[in-house]
Amino acid sequence: MANGGIAVVRTVADLRATVALWRDERQRIALVPTMGAIHRGHLALVAAARGDCGRVAASLFVNPTQFGPSEDFAAYPRDEAADLAQFAAAGVDLVFAPPVDAMYPPGFATSVTVGGIGDELEGGHRPGHFAGVATVVAKLLLQALPDAAYFGEKDYQQLLVVRRLVRDLDIPAQIVGVATVREPDGLALSSRNVYLAPDERRRAPLLHQVLQETAAALRRGADVAAATGRGRSRLAAGGFAVDYLVLRDAETLAPLDRLAAPGRLLAAARLGRTRLIDNVAVAP
Repeated sequence: MANGGIAVVRTVADLRATVALWRDERQRIALVPTMGAIHRGHLALVAAARGDCGRVAASLFVNPTQFGPSEDFAAYPRDEAADLAQFAAAGVDLVFAPPVDAMYPPGFATSVTVGGIGDELEGGHRPGHFAGVATVVAKLLLQALPDAAYFGEKDYQQLLVVRRLVRDLDIPAQIVGVATVREPDGLALSSRNVYLAPDERRRAPLLHQVLQETAAALRRGADVAAATGRGRSRLAAGGFAVDYLVLRDAETLAPLDRLAAPGRLLAAARLGRTRLIDNVAVAP
């Protein structure tokens, strides 16, 4: 079905029929999974996909299984018409926008869990979150069977969870990470930024500033525990309720007590009712 100049399908059968035609044309196929509320970060994924592949499909599905009971599933921003217009302008060929019962039909009883790399940080603070992510991503990859799928580095742990999922289950798709897109003041773009009150929006860039300052201190040889502790204190003084600010190995997310290998500083903190996450790379 065409919608405003872009093809929209809502069943797995219709998605696979279109992808089969692309395969017959020997096209390289990209998938950009999204939950809508499209912003420039999502469009950067589309641009990367367009540069690598002849055909680009995007999914538009607010996945209920990755939200906890006290989280914002009902309030999560939704505007399908606006999202489709942005996808069309960005050159997406097909949007897969299934209803919930198409993804989770009556009697659905299977869950995918990625242990180890998904257990801590976001996995610890949001129990069940990564099982929901891994399950829906596995379904999308098997439904579309793309050559490559594109994920933003803002959700860095999610990116690693998806890579581990694909490796462990032998799903034949390349997982491509795309650099975080930011506002001019450094705030990472996120669909949840709309929840920030004006004063909170003015303070929100402190999260990225602290990560940058902490990374610079570590590169100068600062003690990891002292540097991350100072960062957490700065965020708390700025009105953030800090869940974590830690240095981890960039590939395994194992804790690092010194900067002897490529690392990633990861942080999550609440500002009012909005939970923000961010990360920066840091190398010796």
